[in-house]
Amino acid sequence: MLGNPRLLRVLNERQLLDRLAAHGPAARADLAKATGLSKPTVSAVLAGLEEDGLVHLVGEVLGRPGPVSSLYDLNAAARHVAGIDIGRDWIRVAVADLRAAFVGRTDARNTARTSAELAACVAELTRQAAAEAGVEWSSIACAVVGAPGVYDPAAGLLSLAPNLPGPDLGERLAAALGVELVIENDINLAAVGEMAYGEGRGKVNFALVSVGTGVGMGIVINGELYVGARGAAGEVSYLPAAEAPEGDETLERGATETVAAAPGVVRAAQAAGLLLDSAREVFAAAAGGDPVALSVVDGEGRRIGGLLVAVAAVLDPEVIVLTGGVGHNLDLLGRSIQRRIAELGPLRPQVVASALGDSGVLLGAVAHAKARAWELIFELRGSR
Repeated sequence: MLGNPRLLRVLNERQLLDRLAAHGPAARADLAKATGLSKPTVSAVLAGLEEDGLVHLVGEVLGRPGPVSSLYDLNAAARHVAGIDIGRDWIRVAVADLRAAFVGRTDARNTARTSAELAACVAELTRQAAAEAGVEWSSIACAVVGAPGVYDPAAGLLSLAPNLPGPDLGERLAAALGVELVIENDINLAAVGEMAYGEGRGKVNFALVSVGTGVGMGIVINGELYVGARGAAGEVSYLPAAEAPEGDETLERGATETVAAAPGVVRAAQAAGLLLDSAREVFAAAAGGDPVALSVVDGEGRRIGGLLVAVAAVLDPEVIVLTGGVGHNLDLLGRSIQRRIAELGPLRPQVVASALGDSGVLLGAVAHAKARAWELIFELRGSR
């Protein structure tokens, strides 16, 4: 290390920027004390970072003996990132700074019929969000896209995503956006969002289970997202389900997803005689006290409870965070979930509802993009 001044400089820069990012403005003397670097080294490093726009002066420290001390802080607006959540019904886009603070957001219905249409729509929405925030497109360091399914970056193909058009979506998105691009499973990113901002904060091992238009799981082990050997860890929609019907839908979407996701709730309600067209309507009827809807919701809670016991048996997480259009109804589902868990043995996972709502994937995408942006910044600085 001592023989590589460039590497040493970058390590020192990263140490100071990490400190400013975590704790906010600081004087040079305070940075030296916190990092263990000498005051001359801190001054030299800050000068280089300030020249390149990564830190800036934000004020002065008053009331101390001796000369006035300047306060430095990370210039979070030096670069920006984009987080993109592609769902079956909605596309949500956020542009954020290097502290992951949103500076622009755009949501729109997903009406694309082809991968080309979808990529063009995503690019348009992302550029719109940047423009409305007053952010030049050249400032976007990278974009992270959350989408259903499993993305193979080597092949550039998206699989296990029946709700999205075309396996070539990744290639088309990269061409349409023209920036460094990362594609990740949407529920994995929801777990990243939960780890950064929600019920996963401070947890070393936890799982996020999403039940909505589909069923999926994000896994955090030892504080890191776990995706498995081929990116398919957490594809719990394919777990067997005793009551799943046979047929193409079960094979394509998975047995658990066929019966436990929103379409399964609607089928169960209609089979019970309720003329309702969405899971939202079923849960609204149950909240209003309709006995048939309550019975349907009870059955859904039992299915989810069985799934959570399987998760607990394999992962033994500190907590299971439940989310999704169906899963967020823990006030209605909780009793039947706990009853089913008790029936299936001694495992008692703690189950909580996500507080991030429909922004969980987007928050995770931005958090992931921020981390990747800093990697790119330091890679560039290390090559100079």
